Amino acid sequence: MNLLPWTIYLSFIGASLAWLAGRRWSAPARWLALLTALGNLGIIGWAALDFSPAAETQTLVDLPWVSFASYHLAADGISMTLVLLTGIAALAGILFSWNITHRTGDFFALFLALIGGVYGVFLSADAFLLFVFYEIAIVPKYFLVAVWGSTNREYGAMKLVLYSFAGSALVMAGLLWAGAAGISFDMNFFAAQTRILSQVQQTGMFALIFTGFAVLAGMVPFHTWAPTGHVAAPTGASMLLAGVVMKLGAYGCLRLALPAFPLGLDFFQPLIAALGIAGILYAGLVALVQTDFKFVIGYSSVSHMGFVLLGLAVATPRALAGAVLQMFSHGIVAGLLFAVVGRMVYERTHTRDLHQLHRLPLFRMLPFAAVVFSLAGIASMGMPGFSGFPAEFSILIGTWQHNALWAVLAAIGIPVAAAYTLRVVHLAFFGKIAAEEISSADHPPLPPTTWPERLGAVLLLAVSITVGIHPGLLLDWIVPALQSPLMQIVSNGAAQ
Repeated sequence: MNLLPWTIYLSFIGASLAWLAGRRWSAPARWLALLTALGNLGIIGWAALDFSPAAETQTLVDLPWVSFASYHLAADGISMTLVLLTGIAALAGILFSWNITHRTGDFFALFLALIGGVYGVFLSADAFLLFVFYEIAIVPKYFLVAVWGSTNREYGAMKLVLYSFAGSALVMAGLLWAGAAGISFDMNFFAAQTRILSQVQQTGMFALIFTGFAVLAGMVPFHTWAPTGHVAAPTGASMLLAGVVMKLGAYGCLRLALPAFPLGLDFFQPLIAALGIAGILYAGLVALVQTDFKFVIGYSSVSHMGFVLLGLAVATPRALAGAVLQMFSHGIVAGLLFAVVGRMVYERTHTRDLHQLHRLPLFRMLPFAAVVFSLAGIASMGMPGFSGFPAEFSILIGTWQHNALWAVLAAIGIPVAAAYTLRVVHLAFFGKIAAEEISSADHPPLPPTTWPERLGAVLLLAVSITVGIHPGLLLDWIVPALQSPLMQIVSNGAAQ
């Protein structure tokens, strides 16, 4: 367990080495990034074997830092789940970025720096430290999209960062308000001390901190950065944005806003639930009519994150467990969908227009991509046997226990997801023209999928299937963490 902080340090060390190596050679930068990701995943695996799930967080590092905050890192089952997600997403993202040739060292340096910030957020046990790592994770996103992106990359990068920093400003305002009221930023005491605040103070601070984090989680109506940013980003960055960056927002809501300000949650619970359901249905329906392949996946990400926000709003133990499991599942499945669309299809066909793709029998030209996307689409639909099923099912059951109408409305999103997924699979891969009718002059054979792509796809599919068949592997970590006194206060308050 005590090795977990090295996921942060190793990421930044790897970023520095990749940048230095990339100034002269591309290949060493790639391999350094891969070795860094493998090293981090090894550390996480070793820590997982040594991890004993419990209600309380387990301190990893606690050192003096500044007068009002400490360098305090800790882990529980929730953070362990998301740290594992980060390790898997980082490795897969590097494999799907193996083709980067433009400023390779810079790309992987920024990629690893972003990952280091994400690890820091999930391991922070001090509210101000969490905010610092949160900001560190935001900065590389702009350059990854603006320099290596594609369609409207400058616009997408700027919109993404402006929304992120606007949300950060709200979080900072809430933290400053709490600090001015004499609240310690150490999260072991932060939530306990906020009980002395009045209802007006709790409600105001909750509104600032929850909304600020929820912007990055893709909450309607602040979601528009997500599809635009996903579409503009290069494949590896898209995988990180959907896989882990959106989870930073949801994690901030869960770790800070909910336990610290239960009166604020009680006040805003119907509104948050309504916005979560709106995200599920609205984004799903928008995805159903998109003609850009990547926009379909971008809006589907917003829709699936709506389930997470609904679980956080309901805040029953089952709904919260499902929300955390959905963060993990969506990170894996959405990352795989973006990998197929961005790397396997777009970089070979040079189009994301579904009507143009429908003229090509991609299931014959790119059979591996067709199979992987179909399986990932089934996982995204929430079919049994994949990780999305236990996650969304837990959220809906937990929601039903609290409010049956909310559960029924949210459940409509499942057939909507099936509709846009089946539509895009049909249009993108099962074209109307037979392969023998396409001459090599009209469209030459497409390059076959590479071994890094196959390894990355198999890794993500295997993880989704493993968790789908045996969700207890993660729930055995998550459920005890939700039994902590602070999370019990959240659940008890939401049940009232």
